[in-house]
Amino acid sequence: MATLTVPTFRTKTPRLLKSRAVGKLLLLGLVTAVLLPLLHGGSWPRELTVHLDKPLTTASDWVIDNRDSHPLFLYFFGYVSNAVIWAVRAVYLTLLAAGWAGVTAFAALLAWRVAGVRLAAGTAVAFLACGALGMWVPTMQTLALMVVAVLASVVVGAFLGLAAGLSDRLDRALRPVLDTMQVLPAFAYLLPVVLVFGIGVPAAVLATVVYAAPPMARLTALGLRGADSEVLEAVESLGATRRQRLLTARVPLARKELLLGLNQTIMMALSMAVIAAVIGAGGLGDRVYQALASVDVGAALAAGIPIVLLAVVLDRVTAAAGDGVTRSRTIGWPYALAVTVAVALATRLLGALDWPAGWTLGIAEPVNRAVDWMTAHLYSGVPVVGGTADWAGHFTTWVLDPVRDGLQWLPWWAVLLVVAALAWLIGTWRTALTAVLAMAAIGVLGVWEPSLDTLSQVLAAVAVTLALGFAAGIAAARSDRVERALRPVLDVFQTMPQFVYLIPVVALFGVGRAPAVAAAVVYALPAVVRITAQGLRQVDQAALESARSLGATGRQQLWQVQLPLARRALLLAVNQGVVLVLAVVIIGGLVGGGALGYDVAFGLAQGDLATGLVAGAAIVCLGLMLDRVTQPTQPRAKKGA
Repeated sequence: MATLTVPTFRTKTPRLLKSRAVGKLLLLGLVTAVLLPLLHGGSWPRELTVHLDKPLTTASDWVIDNRDSHPLFLYFFGYVSNAVIWAVRAVYLTLLAAGWAGVTAFAALLAWRVAGVRLAAGTAVAFLACGALGMWVPTMQTLALMVVAVLASVVVGAFLGLAAGLSDRLDRALRPVLDTMQVLPAFAYLLPVVLVFGIGVPAAVLATVVYAAPPMARLTALGLRGADSEVLEAVESLGATRRQRLLTARVPLARKELLLGLNQTIMMALSMAVIAAVIGAGGLGDRVYQALASVDVGAALAAGIPIVLLAVVLDRVTAAAGDGVTRSRTIGWPYALAVTVAVALATRLLGALDWPAGWTLGIAEPVNRAVDWMTAHLYSGVPVVGGTADWAGHFTTWVLDPVRDGLQWLPWWAVLLVVAALAWLIGTWRTALTAVLAMAAIGVLGVWEPSLDTLSQVLAAVAVTLALGFAAGIAAARSDRVERALRPVLDVFQTMPQFVYLIPVVALFGVGRAPAVAAAVVYALPAVVRITAQGLRQVDQAALESARSLGATGRQQLWQVQLPLARRALLLAVNQGVVLVLAVVIIGGLVGGGALGYDVAFGLAQGDLATGLVAGAAIVCLGLMLDRVTQPTQPRAKKGA
């Protein structure tokens, strides 16, 4: 008797229908079919728009009228402002009292103590270069401001990261707060900060802390959550308390993530130097801002280089201090302090506390000549490849315009549907709901069309950033030589103020959305590369050894072992790429990017709190939506499972 065989197509269909992703899509399709008769196409409906101009203007007027008399300002914000001023002034006067020789000697001895002679020599050269560029006093002003701002950012970030790393509920609650802190453009909250604290150092420090603390919080939480569970179980089996497990196991195991968080905090704080100068921070940022106001790229670069040098020195010294491996014990702290005091006293007796005027080197003129040459020879007319203006035009025509036009062509409900589908496919219904509400809030605020324009630029910039960043991060993780070569380049990209390279970018690419995307890529790329390389290097070596023993090639080890095991770090790299690109949207608005970035800049320039804050809030909503769409969320486990 013949055996009856069931056709294979009958068994594949039920499996497809049982797929979780297909089920979610079918449910969304059913809901859309039911609601479709009630919806209409086109842009966001006017009847669903809320205008905030009047309440925001009223709030601004109230702050101005009560800033000098209300107890909240006199006994809270006033004390905070005075504490910040006192701390910055104390650090600055200490640096001036030590003189250029004393500060250089102390920095070099500190580097020698924690890392050895090589870093000590590099630190001394960096500080001497700041003086040689004629920027010693502005450098000390910026260093004093950054010391206070970085310490405050580290404390705030570590506290938030500790809370998020130890509690799932706090992690979910803090996630949108960190998104808002990091995504909201600095120009958007400069105006309310100035309204409360006035123009000066306190407002600059607060703005820097808001921007620089989130990376420390995120990476602290990542390190605490990624601690080896076997080690934690072993410590718990020995009877350790919750506090002991934290201090003796979780924190030491998260050391590399904490150091990376400190690195990112320093870099982002120094990148705020120019923006902080807009509200009276002074120092190197003020020199950059004044030079760019007169379109003097050379003078701006002369002030931007010390910012980079400060970032590199602080990065190397703090990383070596937390590494736990002391390369030299020949310099003790008492000896280092004694030498510093001796050098400072000697320079004071000789009357040489200030940097000698004859030891300065002018670089402004040759830099300006180089920029003029680049503009004349690379902008257009280059054989075969075409000029940079042609590249910008092609990128705008083939990428930016189609993406923007496609987004604006879709009906508003279709955009919400796409957002819901993407967020739900990789997360839960709560994730999808959050993403949809964030996108809908943009329409309610009345900035639907410019937000889609900004979204098109962000998507293009993030795509380019991730493509370049993942490639460079993989190369750095697989080769120590590549990592050493990339490190100073990434430091320069991440710490050089955006305002410094804006003029060369505009000179090469013209004014428009393409240079705005280029500026965003340059700024966001270093964080993606660093986090990708760090995640791949942290992959369990036992898993790699197992793959090698089974005959896996280098490519197989990368795709089948390293990338899957580094998934958490790669997702964090995507997240940081998104938020950092959004953080530079305002810069894009200044060079022809238009859309929300222009609205934020216009609001600050005109003192229009409503325009600036509404556009800033829309940028935050875009960031929240993109975060939920790109960050998978695991469904909660059922009780008793």
